[in-house]
This record gives sequence, structure tokens and C-alpha cells, in this order.
Amino acid sequence: MVFGLKIKNSLFILLGAAIFAFGLVHFNMQNNLAEGGFTGITLLLYFLFGFDPAITNLALNIPLFLIGWRLLGRQTFLYTVIGTVAVSIFLSIFQRYMIHMPLRHDMTLAALFAGVFIGVGLGIIFRYGGTTGGVDIIARLVHKYKGISMGKTMFAFDAAVITLSLLLYLSYREAMYTLVAVFIAARVIDFLQEGGYAAKGATIISEKSEEIANRILTEMERGVTVLKGRGSYTKRDRDVLYCVVAKNELPRLKSVIMSVDPHAFVAVTDVHDVLGEGFTLDEHKRPLEQ
Repeated sequence: MVFGLKIKNSLFILLGAAIFAFGLVHFNMQNNLAEGGFTGITLLLYFLFGFDPAITNLALNIPLFLIGWRLLGRQTFLYTVIGTVAVSIFLSIFQRYMIHMPLRHDMTLAALFAGVFIGVGLGIIFRYGGTTGGVDIIARLVHKYKGISMGKTMFAFDAAVITLSLLLYLSYREAMYTLVAVFIAARVIDFLQEGGYAAKGATIISEKSEEIANRILTEMERGVTVLKGRGSYTKRDRDVLYCVVAKNELPRLKSVIMSVDPHAFVAVTDVHDVLGEGFTLDEHKRPLEQ
């Protein structure tokens, strides 16, 4: 580790920055598509005045770094600096050595490519502890001093930038494809951040909870947590089981439960980013290969 930073995280943030910058140059800029956030402002200045996005990206973010570095914490701040500077460097490189792939004849494809590349790039950056500055810092400041949630601030900022882009240079057709790209990017980011260890959590209420727990432990080799519950109507105390399994194990879990107690109550929920034995650690508490 250097200055408290992991080399692996730094390398992946650089990779994410390269993918993000590639998508921005080759799909957004070549096909007149806007973006939300500070990225959208750099594109707005590029399309209106020809300002280099590599320079405006830094010019917009450096003042925010000076204002918000205390909010981010030392490690996140350094990762954010790495990500932001890397994005500007790669934007400069890809503009100089651009691959011409205009898709104005097929804007659906352009929007799909833009969304996927930007989503993958940002998703990698976020997953390894970085950000690209901009709206993230503003949202943290607004939340701290005004109490407004970060999600609302980021959504409002993105909406304002895209609306401004529509008024100043986008056609209605390009604005619609921009929304498609933004939507896809958001879904890809969510998948990369939450999809790696996504699983299913099952809450089980049964008269035969002990037998069900034993079957899950022996047949599926999955841990079960026993919680103490009380029925609101019956006023009876009862054990409540909670178990987390991989998605592909859910049918087998249901089969085990139903074979013991066909009348058991089972509530299944999505579980994101599961850490621990059986998912990221083996039985000896050692990290599994990822």
C-alpha cells in the first residue's frame, strides 16, 4: 500500500477511467449525446464553445476538491483525485488518437454503447473506492448543511444539466437518446456494484424450525441464524430462521423447507454485496479467489 492506498484499487480505478473516457469521446462526443452531472457540463462547454473536456473536467473539479476533501476522508479523497485526473488524461489521449465510429445513422446503437461504456467505467471506479468528483462532492455538502439526501441532489443536478443541454444544443431526438444512455449507464453501475455477490435471503417461520435448520446445515452446508420472534395475533413465541444462499440455490432451499413443513411461511428478499463465509471467505476464513 502507498499512502494508505491499495495498488489493486488504484489500477482498477485507472481502468475504469479509461473505459469511461473512451465511451465519452467515441459515443457521446461523436454522436452529439449529452450527459448528466459535471460530465454533462464538460460536454455542454465542448459542443457550445469547443472547450477541451480534458481541461474543463479538471477546472470544474479542482475547486470542489479544495472545498470537500474533509467530507470524503483521506483514502476516498486520494482515490477521487486519481480517478478525476485519470479521466482527464484519457480524454486527452482518446481525442488525440480517436477511432472514428460515428453512429448518427443508428442513434439507438450509439446510446447503447454510450450507456454501457460509461456505466462500466463508472461502476468499476465506484466499486474500488473512487469517484469522479463533481456532483458527488456537491451532494455531500448539501446533505451536511441542508439535510437533503444525496440521491435527490444528484438527480436534480443531472436533470438540470440535461434540460440545459436540450435548450442550448440538443435536438429532441438527441435528448431522448441521451436519456436512454443515462438510464442504461445507471443500471450497469448498479449491476457492477451490487451484482458481484448478489444472493437471496430467506426468512422462515415454521413449527419445525429446528428440523429445517438442521437440514439446511447438513444438506446445503449453509449457515442459519435463529431469531426470536413473537406472533402479533397468537402472542406465541417462536423461532424465526434467516438464511442467505446463492441465487441458484434458492430452488433447493425451498425444496428442503417444503419437504419438512409444507405450511411454512417463507419470505425471500434480494441481498446485495454479500460478504463472509461461503461467499467471500472459505470455511477457514480465508478470502476466496475473485
